[in-house]
Amino acid sequence: MSSIRVAVLGGGSWGTTVAHLCAHNAPTVLWCRSEETVSQINEEHQNKRYLEGYDLHESLTATNDLGEALDDADLLVMGVPSSAFRETLRAATPHVRPWVPVVSLTKGFELDTGMRMTEVIHDELAGHPVGVLTGPNLAKEILAGAAAASVVAMADLAVADSLQDVFHSNLFRVYTNEDLIGCELGGALKNVVAIASGMGDGLGAGDNTRAAVITRGLNEITRLGVALGGNPLTFAGLAGMGDLIATCISPQSRNRTVGKMLGEGLSIDEAIAEMNQVAEGVKSCRIVQAKARELDVRTPITDWVVAVCHEGATAMDAYDGLIDRENRREMHGLEQP
Repeated sequence: MSSIRVAVLGGGSWGTTVAHLCAHNAPTVLWCRSEETVSQINEEHQNKRYLEGYDLHESLTATNDLGEALDDADLLVMGVPSSAFRETLRAATPHVRPWVPVVSLTKGFELDTGMRMTEVIHDELAGHPVGVLTGPNLAKEILAGAAAASVVAMADLAVADSLQDVFHSNLFRVYTNEDLIGCELGGALKNVVAIASGMGDGLGAGDNTRAAVITRGLNEITRLGVALGGNPLTFAGLAGMGDLIATCISPQSRNRTVGKMLGEGLSIDEAIAEMNQVAEGVKSCRIVQAKARELDVRTPITDWVVAVCHEGATAMDAYDGLIDRENRREMHGLEQP
C-alpha cells in the first residue's frame, strides 16, 4: 500500500471507478456532491446512481466536504464534467497543498474558453504538476474485472512514473507518455467521432460503414491533434485509436448512445433527456469545429456532427453529405513535409 493519499473529485461512473482502482494501492477519498451517494459508498460500498450492482473497494471512503477530502491529499484527481470543472477546482484550491500533482479524467473542453482541462488547471493552480489519465476505459467493464489499459500523461515523466503505481492493478495496466497535449486531445476529440459512429448504428448502417467512420475519424483527429501540438504517434496509441474504437462501438459509450438515438430519429433535446450522464461530444463539437477552422484543418465528420446536434440537420443528411464528397488520397493532410 502506497503512502500517497489520493483525493478524487467527482462521483460519476468514471470518477468512482478510478477512486476504486486507487483504493487498491493507496488511501483514497472520493468527493461527491450527493449526500445519498456518499452514504451508499461508505455504508454499502456502491454507487447506485451510476454503477448499481458493482461493488467498490471496501477501503474507499466518500465525503461531500472538500476540506475533508483534500487537506491531507498528496494527489488530486479531477473527475467532474467539463461544465463544472473550473468551478469545482476553484472551490478546491484553498485546500490543495503546494506542488500536489493534479490529474484530469475529463475528456472535453471548457465551453466558454475552448481550453483543455489541463489548461484550466494551470489557470487555477499554477505551479502544480498536471497530467491526464486517459484511454479505452469503460467503467463497468473495469469494475466487473475485465482487463484494460490506460495512459497517464504528464510533461514530466518522472512525476508520471511516480503516479503509475497508484492507478495500476493486475487487470488495469497503466503506461506513461510525455505527450500531454496529444493524449488529452485524443480523449476529447474522439467523442465527436463517436456521435457520428452512433448515428450510423441508429440508421442501420453495417460494420463496413462503422469501420469507415472510425478510420476516417482517426485521420481527422490526427490532423487536428497534430496541428494543435500533439505527437502523431500518440493518436495511434491507447489515448487515440484505442479510446476511439471503444467509444465508437460500445453500448456503454455515452457519445455513441446519443448518436444512435439521433440516427433513430430523436431530436438532440430528446436524446439528451434520455441520458443519465453527460455526453461531452455534444457540447465540445462546436469548439472542435472552431479550432479546426482557425487552423484551416478540414474536419468533415465534425462539421456534420455540429450540423445534426446544433443546426437542425438529420443523421441521414450527415451520411449523405459524407458520402457525396470529392475523391482524395487516403493520407491527404497527414503527409510528412
